Amino acid sequence: MSQAPSKPRGSAVRAITLLAVVAFATQAMVRVTDSLLPQIATDLDVTVGAASVVVTSYLLAHGAVQLIIGPFGDRYGKYLCMAIAAAIATVMVALCGLATSLPMLIAARLGSGLAAGWIIPLALAYIGDVIPYERRQQVIGTFLSGQILGQLFGQAAGGVLGDYFGWRNVFFLLAAMFAVATAGLFYELARNPVTRAAPAAAHEKLGYLAGYGLMLRSPWARMIVLMAFIEFGMMFGAFTYVGADLHLRFGVSFTLVGLFVGTFAIGGLIYSLSVGALVRHFGPAGLAAGGGAMMALAFVTLAIGPHVYAAPFAITAIGLGFYMLHNTLQTNATQMTPEARGTAVSVFSSSLYLGQTAGVAVNGVIFDRFTAVPVFLLAAAGMLALGLWFSRALKRRALQG
Repeated sequence: MSQAPSKPRGSAVRAITLLAVVAFATQAMVRVTDSLLPQIATDLDVTVGAASVVVTSYLLAHGAVQLIIGPFGDRYGKYLCMAIAAAIATVMVALCGLATSLPMLIAARLGSGLAAGWIIPLALAYIGDVIPYERRQQVIGTFLSGQILGQLFGQAAGGVLGDYFGWRNVFFLLAAMFAVATAGLFYELARNPVTRAAPAAAHEKLGYLAGYGLMLRSPWARMIVLMAFIEFGMMFGAFTYVGADLHLRFGVSFTLVGLFVGTFAIGGLIYSLSVGALVRHFGPAGLAAGGGAMMALAFVTLAIGPHVYAAPFAITAIGLGFYMLHNTLQTNATQMTPEARGTAVSVFSSSLYLGQTAGVAVNGVIFDRFTAVPVFLLAAAGMLALGLWFSRALKRRALQG
């Protein structure tokens, strides 16, 4: 397996820390409007259903743009592209707070998604460029803490801050975060040589579209992208309905539902804080199998658990198990086509959004007709099978050298 050349660690760590900050703001943008919809609808004099377009428009733009960004990052420099994207996102997020009508807010959210969609895939690809493979999973696991905290902020703090300060000020706060991160990224570009690595010579000969062909011709790359699609389709296709099931089956209040579902991030933070020890003790194959098994057990608990207070423990386990499996997939995505790393990771990231969209749609039909029990049991079987499949594939690949 080819490895990225070693870079000066101190410079790389500082550069990646800034990427975690901008990843926080990026992930918060994905989820922040979930809890702000009632306020937005009231202020703009529309229904909540109409206001929900600001959620779907962002997800559509954020996921779709990732299909085309990779070649730009590979050719012009991933850190430079992220810095420019963060600067554009700063403006677009501020415009969200200034919007005086629903069409204006939708347009600003679309622009925000198109800009912010560049950041996390290119950040992962950049880490692949500057961190040797043997240390990469630990570094990516630590980098994930920014995304996890951003998700938690978007889902929980967004609503709290909206209640106290108004929904517009939440967007202004996020814009300020993007502005600070943008200043840091451009500072690093000016002062840190690690952020200005020249494009790979192999990619300079590939052109913009050939990188896609290179990736698709690799059986390993095709398998990683397929696994990513299945992972998010099965995992978030089921997890989306956890809150609704807790409310309908146990009569849990929406406030308690939010607290319970938020324990997913606690599981993610446990992983991020212990990733070094987990990688050393279990290795990538063990993490993949263990993560799939942990999610399977947790989803079975949600399906048949007789008491509602088992839910937060199960959801925490889902968060831990998910990041054990997903971080291993991410690490391999950064190495599946080193000659066109930005292109490969961007396609990988886009497949996550496509898988989640398909999973939510299919499980919505099952949930309405048969309750959440079969949804959770299917997810349990699917995540266990995926974890074991990926674990065996990693072991075979290691034996092949």
